[in-house]
Amino acid sequence: MRWIAVFFATLALNAASAQVPSAPVRAIAPFCSPGGVVCVSVAIDGDGRASYSVSRLGAPVIAPSRLGFMLTDAPKIERGLAIMGSSERAFDETWEQPWGERRLVRNQYRELSVAFAEREGLQRRFAVVFRVYDDGLGFRYEVPAQDGLATARISAELTEFVIADPGEAWWIPALEWNREEYLYNRTAIDAVGLAQTPITFRTEDGLHLSLHEAALVDYAGMNLSRAEGQRFRAMLTPGVTAASVVRDTPFLTPWRTLQISDNAAGLAMSNLILNLNEPNALGDVSFFEPMTYVGIWWEMHLGQASWASGERHGATTERAIRAIDFAADNGFGGVLIEGWNVGWDGNWFGNGWDFSFTQAYPDFDLERVAARAQARGVQIIGHHETGGNAYHYERQMRDGFALYQRLGVHVVKTGYVADAGQAQGEGPDGAPTMIWHESQAMVRHQQRVVEEAFAHGIAVNPHEPVKDTGLRRTYPNLVSREGARGMEFNAWGQPGNPPEHEANLVFTRLLAGPMDFTPGIFGMQTSSPDGVATTWAKQLALYVVIYSPIQMAADLIESYEANPGPFQFIRDAPSDWEESLVLNGEVGDYVTIARQERGGADWYLGAITDENPRVLETPLSFLAPGRRYRAHIYADAPDAHWRDGRERIVISAREVTRADVLTLRLAPGGGQAIRFEALPGRIRGS
Repeated sequence: MRWIAVFFATLALNAASAQVPSAPVRAIAPFCSPGGVVCVSVAIDGDGRASYSVSRLGAPVIAPSRLGFMLTDAPKIERGLAIMGSSERAFDETWEQPWGERRLVRNQYRELSVAFAEREGLQRRFAVVFRVYDDGLGFRYEVPAQDGLATARISAELTEFVIADPGEAWWIPALEWNREEYLYNRTAIDAVGLAQTPITFRTEDGLHLSLHEAALVDYAGMNLSRAEGQRFRAMLTPGVTAASVVRDTPFLTPWRTLQISDNAAGLAMSNLILNLNEPNALGDVSFFEPMTYVGIWWEMHLGQASWASGERHGATTERAIRAIDFAADNGFGGVLIEGWNVGWDGNWFGNGWDFSFTQAYPDFDLERVAARAQARGVQIIGHHETGGNAYHYERQMRDGFALYQRLGVHVVKTGYVADAGQAQGEGPDGAPTMIWHESQAMVRHQQRVVEEAFAHGIAVNPHEPVKDTGLRRTYPNLVSREGARGMEFNAWGQPGNPPEHEANLVFTRLLAGPMDFTPGIFGMQTSSPDGVATTWAKQLALYVVIYSPIQMAADLIESYEANPGPFQFIRDAPSDWEESLVLNGEVGDYVTIARQERGGADWYLGAITDENPRVLETPLSFLAPGRRYRAHIYADAPDAHWRDGRERIVISAREVTRADVLTLRLAPGGGQAIRFEALPGRIRGS
C-alpha cells in the first residue's frame, strides 16, 4: 500500500540523519488536543526510562506510565534511553464511510512524534507517535530499519497504563478457553485480573475511560495485565514461538487507544478508533449492500435441526427455498444457510480437517438454491466454518470464494469454533500448529481472508474472530463480526445472557465496532434456564441499539408469521445510517440511541434497560425542524417483565415534532423501539 511505503521512506530518512544529543532532553511539556482538552506529556527518568502521562482539563487521567519492549534474543529496550527530538503537526479532515453508523466522520487531531535512542550499547532507535483528540488519544511505536535491530522478536511490550484515580471497571478475562464470549465483570479498578480490551472504567468523579487498540495488522492482539494497584501493562497474545511478535524492521505497532468522556454516552459517540485506521485501501466496495437477513440457524441452536447430515439436517434445498421466499416477501436482503457443505459430521469442533468449502451435502442443491435467490432478488449469505482450522481453510478458501462469486454471493460469514489456544495455523516450519485466536499468526490469516474475499467481490463477517480494531475503514469489506456473547447463549447457555448484557455491550465491546449479535427473537422459552431474558420490545430496540450493517432477523420463520405486529418494526428498520446519536446511558444499566436512515428522512430510536424498570424522558430535538413525524411506538406493556411477561407489548402511533418530549417506560429487562416516519409537507410557519 502506498501510504506504508511513503511512511517508511520518511522514517528511514529521519532516522539516518538523527544523532543522539550530547545534552539529552528530559521531558516534553504537555502537548494538547485541538481544543486543549486532552494533553500528553513525555519524560525520561534518571535511569533513562521513557514514560508518558495524560491529563484532561488539567486533571491527571493516566499517571506516568512506561514504554518499551522485551525481546527474546536481545536485551530489553527500556533503560538508557534519550529523547532525540520531536516533531508535531495538526490534521483535520472529514471523510465519508461507504456504510456505517454515520455517513460523515470528522478526524481532527494534533500529532506529536517523539524519537528515542539508547545512548550506549546497541543504540537502538524507535519513535512513539501520539495523536491527541479532544476525546482521547492513540499512540504507537514506529521502529525504523537499523543495524542493531534488523528483526524484532518481541516477547512482551512494556507499555503501561496507570489509571490515575480510583473507580470501577467492566471487563472480561483474557486467555480463557471461550475466547471473547464471557459475561462482563464489574469490579474496582484495582481488582481487575488479566483482561481483554476494550476495557471500560468509570472513576469516582464520573469520568469514563476505555482502553483498546486500533489498526491491528501483522501483530499480536493486546490484553491488559494488572501489575499492582491501578497499573496495567500490555500483555501480547502468545505466538507460535517464544516471541509473541516477529517483525523485520521497519515496522509499526497497532495504536494503543484511550477514549475519555464525561459520561458513558460520550464514549459510545467517539470515532477515535475508526479514525486511527488508514483510509480505504481497497477501492470500490459497492458489491456489499447493508441488509437485514434471515437464515437456517436458530433451529440448530434450539436443537430442532442439525448442522450435520441425516434426518435432522437443517440445510436442505426445500428449507432454503422457503427462507428465500420469506426474505423476498418481507423485503429482506439475504439468507444465511449454515451446514450446507460437507464436513459437519463427527468431531468438527476445534478440528475442521473434514470441511469442504465447495462440496454440498446430497440433500442441498446449491445451484438451484442460488438460482432461486437470484430470481427473487435475494442474496445468499455464504458460510465458511473452519472449526478453528485456519491452516486447512487457507488451502481451500480461494476455491470457496470463487464458487460463491460465480453464484452471486457477496457476503460470507466465517467461523473459527475452537477453544482459545487450540486454533490451527501454519508454524515456522510450514506445518500446522496450535495457535491463539488473536495471535500474530491468526491476525495474518484473517488479513489474507479479507484480501482474498475482496478479490472475489465478497465481504466478510467473521465469528470467533480477531477483535475489531477499526480496520473496516481500511478494508471496508470487513463488515461485521462476533467477538462477544451473542444471542445463541440464550438458546443453550448455562446461564444465558442476563438483562444487563446488552447495556454492557454498548459501552464495552461495541466501542470497537459492529457486532453480528443476531437479535429479533420472539420465541422466548429455550433450553437455557431463563430463556431469552428480555421483552419483545427490547428485542426490537436491539436493531437500533446494537449496530451492524448486516442485521439478522434471527428467529424461526413461524415466529414471525404468527406475530406480524411486532415483526413490522424488523421489516422497517434499516441497517445503514446517516447519523447516530447516543442520547443517554449508563454502563450496564440502560441506553437510548437514535439513528437517521441513510438517504432518507426517517429516524429510529431504541432504548433498553437492565433488570430494573426505568422511565426515561427523551426530547426529540434530533428530528428535523419544520417536519412532522408519525411515531410508530413498540413499547413494553404495563405488566411486561423479562421473567413472566416477555411477550406483552403495546403498539401505537402518534404525531410528533422535534419540540416534543417522549416518556419512555421500560419494563424490567425491557425496552422500546420507535420508527419516526417523516410525513409530507412542512409545519406552517416553519
